[in-house]
Amino acid sequence: MTPSRARGSTLRLEASVAQPDRQTTAAAGLGRWLALAAPGRARGVVSIAIVSDRRMRVLNRTFRGADYATDVLSFPGDAAPRTSQSGPRTKRNVAPRTPDSRPILGDIVIALGVAGRQAREYGHSLRTELRILALHGLLHLLGYDHERDRGTMRAAEDRLRRRAGLPTGLIARAGRGTVQE
Repeated sequence: MTPSRARGSTLRLEASVAQPDRQTTAAAGLGRWLALAAPGRARGVVSIAIVSDRRMRVLNRTFRGADYATDVLSFPGDAAPRTSQSGPRTKRNVAPRTPDSRPILGDIVIALGVAGRQAREYGHSLRTELRILALHGLLHLLGYDHERDRGTMRAAEDRLRRRAGLPTGLIARAGRGTVQE
């Protein structure tokens, strides 16, 4: 991915990364990479948290009722925390903004242990897996929902991951066009 996606010196998307449970060098540059790989309509602020499997299990159980550590969850910034299965924003459901008026798209949470296991399973680096998961999470923040959209999210994910040089998308790996999140 080349920096040509940036307009001047400012990116349309600002993504920051926090690692509250354990640091990994594989996450270095993930926020900037996501900003460059994002689709053109991705404008605003996103935060990415790399967390332990234990923390992810609690989040998944609390917000989705599923008692296991999933790989990635997305929490749109337009309402109280909820999972990505909530659907796209409407005109009445406008994202909150930062003090300088940039929209807050939301939060992406990635389980480090799950990401590591998936990276080994698919034969690529943890850095690559974190990118696959961050891109998938961002698409959910933009309103895509692979469980209901008849392939629209899969097509977007495939196009963006090819452009970014990623080996495969999360949805494509599931083989059926849906992902167990």
